[in-house]
Amino acid sequence: MNTIYINKKTITPSKIVCVGRNYYEHISELNNEIPDQMVVFSKPNSAISNKLNSYHQESIHYEGELAFVFENGRFSAVGFGFDLTKRGLQSQLKDKSLPWERAKSFDGSAVFSSFIPIKDIDPTLSFTLSINGMIVQQGNLELMIHSPEKILNEIQTFMSLDDGDIVMTGTPKGVGILKSGDIYQSLISNSQEILLEQQWTVR
Repeated sequence: MNTIYINKKTITPSKIVCVGRNYYEHISELNNEIPDQMVVFSKPNSAISNKLNSYHQESIHYEGELAFVFENGRFSAVGFGFDLTKRGLQSQLKDKSLPWERAKSFDGSAVFSSFIPIKDIDPTLSFTLSINGMIVQQGNLELMIHSPEKILNEIQTFMSLDDGDIVMTGTPKGVGILKSGDIYQSLISNSQEILLEQQWTVR
């Protein structure tokens, strides 16, 4: 089973629950419709990785997101996550009204930074994602259609979360194709300080 780290503590999530279409500008950039209800899908433990690969049967698109670890009935830690997507395959599946799993839940499709513990969710929590030093994505709680608290409540109306499970909260505008050799850097902060930074080189 694949693992993540909260500080130096090893955690084994049983699953990853993801929210789609949670930023209006991202919905617009992909020419999607605003959904009537929260879009939720999942990834298995086998999707977890700490490496960014640019190819898996086709070119891969990145989507940067705030990710939370669930423990003891609440979100106990925050980190940065990539929801990696086979965009070409996803478009084909959507056109046929078929599920997205083949495009979203393949091995290595959920890449995470380390996580840091939190006592509660700071309303000023935000992230940036840079490629080769240039900011390509910026997200925060104010831009989300559904807040982390609302997401957690909605998930628990139909699905049980186990301690260690990860919830990904959706991506803002600025998604694109992974290119081998590019350097990606994520930064999570609040109004007072930088909380977490991590860097990856695309393979």
